[in-house]
Amino acid sequence: MAEQGDERRFGEHVVVRRHAYVAELALDRPKAMNAVSTEMARSIAAACAHLAADRDARVTVVTSTHERAFCVGADLKERNSFTDADLVRQRPVARAAYTGVLELPMPTIAAVHGFALGGGFELALSCDLIVADSTAVVGLPEVSVGVIPGGGGTQLLPRRVGAARAAELIFTARRLEAAEARDAGLIDELVPEGRDREEALALAGRIAANSPVGLRAAKRALRLGQGLDLRAGLEVEDAAWRSVAFSGDRAEGVAAFNEKRSPQWPGE
Repeated sequence: MAEQGDERRFGEHVVVRRHAYVAELALDRPKAMNAVSTEMARSIAAACAHLAADRDARVTVVTSTHERAFCVGADLKERNSFTDADLVRQRPVARAAYTGVLELPMPTIAAVHGFALGGGFELALSCDLIVADSTAVVGLPEVSVGVIPGGGGTQLLPRRVGAARAAELIFTARRLEAAEARDAGLIDELVPEGRDREEALALAGRIAANSPVGLRAAKRALRLGQGLDLRAGLEVEDAAWRSVAFSGDRAEGVAAFNEKRSPQWPGE
């Protein structure tokens, strides 16, 4: 297990810190409000590949070092200099950043304050849970600049809020402040100003007390079962159950319960 406070930087704009079994992926491009440039997208993807291979990381929290923004989306200043060929070349780099977060095998939580717009909100949507403070402003404004949400927004938002609500939000390009976003289901937990990171890390700590084998299998079942009919979804669940039923974590969990002690998860 990584030591408390261990830190590793990926490129100039992404930092991964460890808090025991909780990993923190911090977006750290404060001069641009964490706008995702090509370089930053590569760094996010590299950080996610590192975390995906870390069997001791039971939960990942995505945070921001900027005081007024989680992430304002794609770096439009950089995009303005692109030729069509540049844009084509950058597309797989950008996609790798969003899919890197989306495909992390452990539970993930976004800690959002200030602006989370466009690709910034898509990074949050790529997480399993979103904790936001009262300053949060979220939205997918891409059609207002002639594109569409391309970091998963057209697929992830309707899975959260339903097709009609997602269509209204994407077609109007409007921004929602924290309370409305919570009521609409765009965020999961609304906390007081300045407490999004602290509360997200606390939630991650509570999750990380559980079996890492169980957590990853449960996430796999939740993700793979989305959109399937009930019968097919139950088959996905059964396969995930079989993957944990004979694990060391299951044996330890049952033993700890019967011995009235805290489990010491082997993680296998």
